[in-house]
Amino acid sequence: MARRTVLLIVAALIALLGTAMIVLYVKGIDARATEGQEMVEVLTASGTIEIGEGVAEAQEAGKFETTSVRRDDVVEGSLTSTSSIADAVAMGTIYPGEQILAAKFGSLSDVDSLVIPDDKLAVSVELTDPARVAGFVNPGSQVAIFVSAEAVLALPGGPAAATPYTRLLLPKVQVIGVGTTSVSAKTTTTEEGAAVTEQVPRTILTVAVNQKEAEKVIYASRNGDVSFALLNKNTKVSDQPGVTAKDLMPEIAATAP
Repeated sequence: MARRTVLLIVAALIALLGTAMIVLYVKGIDARATEGQEMVEVLTASGTIEIGEGVAEAQEAGKFETTSVRRDDVVEGSLTSTSSIADAVAMGTIYPGEQILAAKFGSLSDVDSLVIPDDKLAVSVELTDPARVAGFVNPGSQVAIFVSAEAVLALPGGPAAATPYTRLLLPKVQVIGVGTTSVSAKTTTTEEGAAVTEQVPRTILTVAVNQKEAEKVIYASRNGDVSFALLNKNTKVSDQPGVTAKDLMPEIAATAP
């Protein structure tokens, strides 16, 4: 009887040990199965970042976001912030959902050639520093283009008159290239009739536009003065009649024939 009891106890212990080993084995399988499933945060693109577009401009436009992904899905070299590439530009197009890799960013000198978006034309204009927002316009920037010129108006029963005006030419275009800055001489005449010559820095900027927009930019740059206005993601621009001297000085409107 005692021997039988001992055998039963031994059998029970063996069963418990077997059960424990099975539990440990199953836990090991679960651990291996969940290894790499831990969620981690990486930086991804929330909007398309064009080649040559600066990190600062893309960040201003809200094109970066933090996303949680499985550790197994983290791409080698992915970043968690833009601090290490703050002064860089995209070396190729980065699409929404892509993880941000330092290897995909570099300096402007590393961009081998001008990349024109599909179905667009590249048109260049030469601007002074004020007309290009004092150098803050870079490849990838979104700008509105304004034109200042003189409209020739036919007066009833009299000769034609030129009325200077400024108005919106294009509400939103992308800058895809910024050339080197050169200096040109500009001569003006003072009220006393003296000629004053000053050195004015000018830079060639290239924008991506369609054919109709290209025609407007070319005509405006040859027959008036073109100015860029830098946009951000919340900027609202609309086509309006523009501004003339009468809008700035109402007394002109009151005395005009």
